[in-house]
Amino acid sequence: MKKKSKYNVCVVGAGVVGVEMLRVLRQRKFPVDTLKVFARSGRDMQVDGEVYSVEAISAEGFSGIDIALFAGTEGEKGVAVTFAPEAIKRGAVVIDNGADFRMDPKVPLVVPEVNPEDIEKHQGIIANPNCSTIQMVVALCPIHKKAGIKRIIVTTLQASSGAGKAAVEQLKDEISLISAAGFGDVQVKSANRAMPQQLAYNVFPHIGGFAECDYTSEEWKLVKETHKIMHDEKIQISATTVRVPVRTGHSESVYIETDKIIGPEEVKKLLSDSPGIIVVDDPKNSLYPMPKDVEGKDETFVGRIRKDCFVKNGLWLWVVADNLRKGAATNAVQIAECLIKKCATFASK
Repeated sequence: MKKKSKYNVCVVGAGVVGVEMLRVLRQRKFPVDTLKVFARSGRDMQVDGEVYSVEAISAEGFSGIDIALFAGTEGEKGVAVTFAPEAIKRGAVVIDNGADFRMDPKVPLVVPEVNPEDIEKHQGIIANPNCSTIQMVVALCPIHKKAGIKRIIVTTLQASSGAGKAAVEQLKDEISLISAAGFGDVQVKSANRAMPQQLAYNVFPHIGGFAECDYTSEEWKLVKETHKIMHDEKIQISATTVRVPVRTGHSESVYIETDKIIGPEEVKKLLSDSPGIIVVDDPKNSLYPMPKDVEGKDETFVGRIRKDCFVKNGLWLWVVADNLRKGAATNAVQIAECLIKKCATFASK
């Protein structure tokens, strides 16, 4: 069958990630024929001045859809479990931003800069990794290919938007309440409590539920998803995930130990030449990646690349990316772009 020039696309979810998916589709000029937006209830929504008619989600709504982008938003935990099979049954390929299918051995977990070849293994669904995993593997994959990585220790500093719109509102409300109180008492409780602790003027190491070995589910995602994406379960990974009072943009302090010794200058050159990475590394002039500077951008930014003064094969990196863009919406759309360019099974369906 001749490859299509345009595709029928739907976005499932009208929260912060769904909105960003609509924005990214337009900005990247994805070849859309018809576009639908599904959510729990029908309504109109506006994104950057453009009005979208949101339909109440139903199995029948996926008829004729080629690509279904599931945002995993609006608190609809497990919505893809219910509706992804219905979309696939009607001929769509599902790209799911939620966590339901990521560790399913039959479902590819894809970051296009790292493992685009896995897309062709899909059986109707492709999983989008966790936001903190995506930016880390983008930065580390070139190093792993060149020198091998045997150990990763990472601390993430994750923005409020990673927990959804209500979490952003919680941060905003708490800042307003504290400001109104004249900063005399920083113990406040927002009506929009979406996170387990106050976030304004505070940080807390609690993202997801606590699980095995007292690591959180978010921390285990960094371990298990990295192993799956990089096809190497021998890498020793330990993580601490921290919520910080930032609107958008996750930061990560990443320590690695490599099999072969590789110096900071070689790493800078390697990453600068790698797709999807921008190196900002001039600390003497106070130049390094910061979340306020990467918001709205699709690349992963890396800086503070330096050796461990006490371990000859140890390196530190500072990694920052927009968690709603590269950490979610952009990565999903990039998967769709790879799908229509490279996947023979999709092109001939």
